[in-house]
Amino acid sequence: MACNVIMLGPPGAGKGTQAERLASLHGIPKISTGDILREAIKTGTELGRLARKRMDAGQLVSDDVMIGIVKERVERPDAAEGFVLDGFPRTVAQAEALDRLLDGRGPVAVVHMVVPRDVLVARLTMRRVCADCGANAAPGAPADARCPRCGGALVQRADDDVAIVQERLDVFERQTTPLVAFYQARPTFFEIDGNRPPDEVHAAMRAAIDSMAPVRARVERA
Repeated sequence: MACNVIMLGPPGAGKGTQAERLASLHGIPKISTGDILREAIKTGTELGRLARKRMDAGQLVSDDVMIGIVKERVERPDAAEGFVLDGFPRTVAQAEALDRLLDGRGPVAVVHMVVPRDVLVARLTMRRVCADCGANAAPGAPADARCPRCGGALVQRADDDVAIVQERLDVFERQTTPLVAFYQARPTFFEIDGNRPPDEVHAAMRAAIDSMAPVRARVERA
């Protein structure tokens, strides 16, 4: 049965790590908008060139370009049985477009990870990322650790100092409040407490996704 998942959550909530685990468990791709945006720019697709032009001008990548990049990715053969989306949608307009894009592909689980703000600030100001591919280091990784994905050096992000972290969380809350409201009345919306050990968070996510099995079965029989 197809397993389609949207991950919502603030920076530092651990949604990237949990998305990787969930994707691995179900044998489906984890689709990070940061990764596919970099891929589109690197390979020079038409949408990638449009995104690069806006970014070079200091502008945000427009909704229509991001939607086009996501559409191309979820239509690849490896996503036929589902996917885990990390970082998309970010706006209600993107969510509405995604609904149209996924019409007929089965139910979509929306997992909203919730973590207290002070915990997020502590996590973000201590985390390190790969200087080459952008992957997050595992919490508590030793100082001389290398990126588990590509072997690159791990560094602190320039935007992970306290003042910038606070601003990023403010922006996220303003953007995401209407997005959560858009989804939360759906029976496939799940709020997960992310302020727990990773294995406990993963178990809660698995239970949430597993609870959708009857819904997916009904859709597939229709």
